[in-house]
Amino acid sequence: MKLRDLPTPSLVADAAALEHNLAAMAKALPGARLRPHVKATKCTALARRQAAVGHRAFCCATLREMEGMAAAGLGEDLLLANEVVDARRLGALDARVTVAVDSEETVAVAAAAGVAEVLVDVNVGLPRCGCAPEQAGRIADLARRRGLSVRGVMGYEGHAVGIPERDKRKEACEVAMARLVAAHALVGGEVISAGGTGTFDLNETATEIQAGSYSLMDTAYAKLGLPFRPACFVWSTVISASPGFAVADCGLKALGMDHGNPSIDGAQVWFCSDEHITFKSERALRVGARVRVWPAHIDPTVAYHERLHLVDGEDVLESWPVDLRGW
Repeated sequence: MKLRDLPTPSLVADAAALEHNLAAMAKALPGARLRPHVKATKCTALARRQAAVGHRAFCCATLREMEGMAAAGLGEDLLLANEVVDARRLGALDARVTVAVDSEETVAVAAAAGVAEVLVDVNVGLPRCGCAPEQAGRIADLARRRGLSVRGVMGYEGHAVGIPERDKRKEACEVAMARLVAAHALVGGEVISAGGTGTFDLNETATEIQAGSYSLMDTAYAKLGLPFRPACFVWSTVISASPGFAVADCGLKALGMDHGNPSIDGAQVWFCSDEHITFKSERALRVGARVRVWPAHIDPTVAYHERLHLVDGEDVLESWPVDLRGW
């Protein structure tokens, strides 16, 4: 099959760029130094590629991701890096399961589900989930009293990962990690789990980095000068052409938009609506022309699509199910 034969909009990954990204991360953070976050790709075929370069422990954001990874034989070490209040589905998984906890209630949920191991989730400044650093020891004690093994702590410096200036990004990361180190002193354990694609080479505190977007990338992260190449685009068709602008069949229902408009090479994107992207192109485009729409945020973009097509130039090499969608 050729690229031109794919229906549009289709989610497409360039094979060479993807392999470059996987190799670059494996060199920078080999083996257990990286715990790839599958929320970014929701695809077990891609996770197998990550495992093949030595990254065999994974982060998940949903119960569905945990179940899918275990069913695919990728359950060597799975972390549900998110609080849940119904963890019953985790007890039956054929996998090593660790769950994030930040309260007496989430500790009780994990214990009732038969989960053996937890990380204490700490609010390091995002703010999102996580207990206050000074409360981490108390949460760890509660977990141990319920028979849970506390592997350590986690905290996500999500407020820092996208700061454009590298020095300011590093400073914000260091402030966040000081909070996590203080919590770890109260909790103990061998694991300090943190980080993301934007701080993968700046976070010198975490024992493992939870980066995920690096494999496919997006235009938001591309602005940071990271050593990863844009690998994923939405293949789209021009369906209307007017003097001065064109419209393609790729809109809000095919793109994650929370980081702003997507990009089209040689064009200025004006706006997106449900099924349309309206843009001004440097070249005249006829109806039926194909364009590559580069998403600003890869994680929600992938979740809109059922398949990820891997291409080499004009050749479609493989089509991978985005099989970890859902909850």
